[in-house]
Amino acid sequence: MADGTAAALDHVVVNVLLGMDEAAAIFAALGFQLTPLGRHSLGSINHLMMTPGGYLELVGVPAEGKQRQEVLDSPFGLNGLVLKSDDADATYARLDVAGLDPSPPVAFSRPVEIDGQALEARFRTVRVPTARFPAGRVYFCEHLTPELVWRPEWLTHPNGFVRLDRIEVTSGEPQSDAAGYAAAAGVNLRLTESGATVALSDDFAIDVVPGERPRFATLGLSFDGLDAIAARAAATPGADWTGPGSDGTATLAIPSLDLTLACRSVR
Repeated sequence: MADGTAAALDHVVVNVLLGMDEAAAIFAALGFQLTPLGRHSLGSINHLMMTPGGYLELVGVPAEGKQRQEVLDSPFGLNGLVLKSDDADATYARLDVAGLDPSPPVAFSRPVEIDGQALEARFRTVRVPTARFPAGRVYFCEHLTPELVWRPEWLTHPNGFVRLDRIEVTSGEPQSDAAGYAAAAGVNLRLTESGATVALSDDFAIDVVPGERPRFATLGLSFDGLDAIAARAAATPGADWTGPGSDGTATLAIPSLDLTLACRSVR
């Protein structure tokens, strides 16, 4: 996100803590193309499920060696909403002016192997205090080496996954919390009957609705048809598929990850 422009989604994070192998196996069985296991310099590990726009990240910590305390301290399951930054310093300055108390940019990296060549994917992030967004972590990511993340071989999924389209956030004060997301993203919110919606520049929506406690409740995914993901879900232990309903949306629940995915077809 360039300073003064509306933000787009970078990625959404599912925290699996020490259960990376099990989580990756479930998503692979469901037909998602996972990137090779990454190891961050900060002490976390990850797999990505890429699209041409925002992507879905499984993050955890290794069983041995350096472990990233921020991941260990974060809630299990869907817990990170990450927006794009073109310049972490400019993003920090804008968020500071907006009164969101951002942390200064942090730089880190992870090794990647491309065509047999050892390279380094590098990032800078700016984080907003959890007290500002009690539903889950909100931060911005500047990709210094985007060509090492958005690779053609990782963009096609056997189940037809094509994009992330929305996240539903529950809140005791939905309109107030939605105003915080809008301020962070640099966009206006739209009031709804039950709460408010914050639409990002890439058509990804943050829907804030009433709930017993603040949390990232449901992540919306779009597919090139639902037949492939429905068949995969039916054959995958630990995955529960329901629908689609009259609105065309099906629900994919993965209880072991405390994760609910709302699945829609773009066709």
